[in-house]
Amino acid sequence: MIVDKSGSPLTARENIKPDTRHGVILYVEDVSVSFDGFKALNDLNLYINDGELRCLIGANGAGKTTLMDVITGRIRPDKGKVNFGQQIDLLQLDESEIAMAGIGRKFQKPTVFEALTVFENIELSLAGDKGIWTSLFHKLSGEKKDRIGEILTTIGLVKEAYYPAGRLSHGQKQWLEIGMLLAAEPRVLLVDEPVAGMTGQETERTAELLTSLAGKHSVVVVEHDMAFVRSIARKVTVLHQGSVLAEGTMSEIQSNPEVIKVYLGEDDGEDSVEYDGVDSSINNSAATQKGDNS
Repeated sequence: MIVDKSGSPLTARENIKPDTRHGVILYVEDVSVSFDGFKALNDLNLYINDGELRCLIGANGAGKTTLMDVITGRIRPDKGKVNFGQQIDLLQLDESEIAMAGIGRKFQKPTVFEALTVFENIELSLAGDKGIWTSLFHKLSGEKKDRIGEILTTIGLVKEAYYPAGRLSHGQKQWLEIGMLLAAEPRVLLVDEPVAGMTGQETERTAELLTSLAGKHSVVVVEHDMAFVRSIARKVTVLHQGSVLAEGTMSEIQSNPEVIKVYLGEDDGEDSVEYDGVDSSINNSAATQKGDNS
């Protein structure tokens, strides 16, 4: 059952809209998760504003995936609070209830129904009655057809609407899955490595798509491609050893002394942490700074 922070039931979809009067739609406070003694998240605090586009970056094992798992109910934290708006306690909900409340997640590998058309994939994902019987035997209303048309336009697959999804390119399947999430009318989109394996043109189109969604939706992107992050990022959060190390614009992150220290190993002469492209990005920034100071 969907409940608010006081334990009162929130059953109807219209009653589970997050309270964002303070501008924040997602509160993650003092969250810790341990696996066999390893702290995947360590007193992590994160606040996502309503309508913002946020990028999460960090080394492998920094806690990015675990954080997404906690927000979506796949993992229960050892301690901490996770709220959707001010009043919805996500730790009281299961995965399906969290999705119903308005948090959608796209994993790195697209999961679409390849034998169905692009149109049918989106139809199955529409908010409301999603039963197979309904989808097969009930005639779509004009309103729902229009909604599917809007989504097809947004994701750039109007011409491919009646193609089997299996015929789409890798990038197009990623866009279709984003469209399927949009059909469920989420307020928050969690997107994991959306441009992995894409062509340059597909990557550019994905940047445009995610940027266009911000405002109406809050979009949180986990990505290792730093060129892509620079192209879309308004605010970047760096995770390290399960905690937030730094937040700011990409230029602020690249010049942040703590980030440089950790990922270039300047403290105690440690080796640089492998950071899937971020270390080289920071390294270039640090080299520029040294050149400017020489």
